[in-house]
Amino acid sequence: MSRIGKNPISIPAGVKIMLHADNLVEVKGPKGALTQKINSELEVVLEDSTLSLKRPSDSKEHKAQHGLYRALINNMCEGVSKGFELKLELVGVGYKAVASGNVLELDLGYSHLIYFQVPKEIAIAAETAKGKAPLVTLSGIDKQLVGQIAAKLRSLRKVEPYKGKGVRFVGEIVRRKAGKAAGKK
Repeated sequence: MSRIGKNPISIPAGVKIMLHADNLVEVKGPKGALTQKINSELEVVLEDSTLSLKRPSDSKEHKAQHGLYRALINNMCEGVSKGFELKLELVGVGYKAVASGNVLELDLGYSHLIYFQVPKEIAIAAETAKGKAPLVTLSGIDKQLVGQIAAKLRSLRKVEPYKGKGVRFVGEIVRRKAGKAAGKK
């Protein structure tokens, strides 16, 4: 079940990992610092430039937590060294996005503008090129937070299957449906 948990985590250059007494793993790097509390039953082993987790038994719960905490710590190491970035495109006539500070002003075809407050940990940028859909770029060191904000932005105008209008990830393939005319013979 937990093949991911068995893989050791290679620590990138410039990243420091500190293990605290209360099962807290702290990761510091050039882009910032993150902390994660892990299960007290799992053992964290730090050797040279690798980190590995050991589980006490092969029970289903321990296997699941083994893989989970290994993935979380690996994402923390990657986040503080490289960071994470997600790009969303606003597909639709008249759809606009303007970023000012940590507030994103969106025009998504409703009768009103949407002002979306982004947490200070996330950097946001909006760009509009003539003839192309507006792009919103989210970047930060916490993978979970970047993904959560992207999901919230997508939920403001879900992609509809007939014309493909809405907020979607760059490169996302939308499965289109045929309209009413396809059923007639």
